[in-house]
Amino acid sequence: MRIDVLTLFPEMFPPIFGASILGRAAQSGIVNYHVHDIREWAGNKHNKVDDRPFGGGPGMVMMCQPVYDGVLAVEALDPRPAMRIVMSPQGEPLRQRRVDWLAKQERLLLIAGHYEGIDERVIEELSPLELSVGDYVLSGGELAAMLVVDSVVRLLPGALGHESSAAEDSFASSDVSEGGSPGPAMGLLDCPHFTRPREWRGRIVPDVLLSGDHASIAQWRNQQRLERTRQRRPDLFASDP
Repeated sequence: MRIDVLTLFPEMFPPIFGASILGRAAQSGIVNYHVHDIREWAGNKHNKVDDRPFGGGPGMVMMCQPVYDGVLAVEALDPRPAMRIVMSPQGEPLRQRRVDWLAKQERLLLIAGHYEGIDERVIEELSPLELSVGDYVLSGGELAAMLVVDSVVRLLPGALGHESSAAEDSFASSDVSEGGSPGPAMGLLDCPHFTRPREWRGRIVPDVLLSGDHASIAQWRNQQRLERTRQRRPDLFASDP
């Protein structure tokens, strides 16, 4: 997969894209990251990319031309069509099903807005997928773009040390029902996890996890996922699978 990011702050990305799973995935050739400074397409000697909003109000708005020219120039660097994404608090809430879909694309192009946002006309012209990472506002789209990249890259084949790791995460599709038998797919929370020592401050690891009975362990974990989801996120049971 190729991932391009258009941003006003390219220096924010190398430490994240070069570390942990994201870094190892790039070193293995599973993904290629390309970060681009929108100011390269400013078209003026001061590299100005924003201006005051029409109608008045605080803050500045990113202008159409630098964003538009930047997207077209970056897309021309690779023949594969890019899935355009704009990070916006007004966008579709990012959920695991959307992440699964993004992980199947050949190329992503993320646009990180800043200031009060991006001129609406260029968003209409580019018709990107608008994504939100939560009902709150960040200073810019950079951190949100990193969240999208992290959630997607870990799903790419070979990115994780164990191929089943992602399938057992919170919100991953599940086939468990109340009795541990196959049931409708739903995004459940993950089960609790434990490691050595067996006892810590009077708290003991559940005996079933040390039993060696893999069927019983799987059933216990499935039941824990169901109970945790019911207690902490009952809305997931009410949502569409």
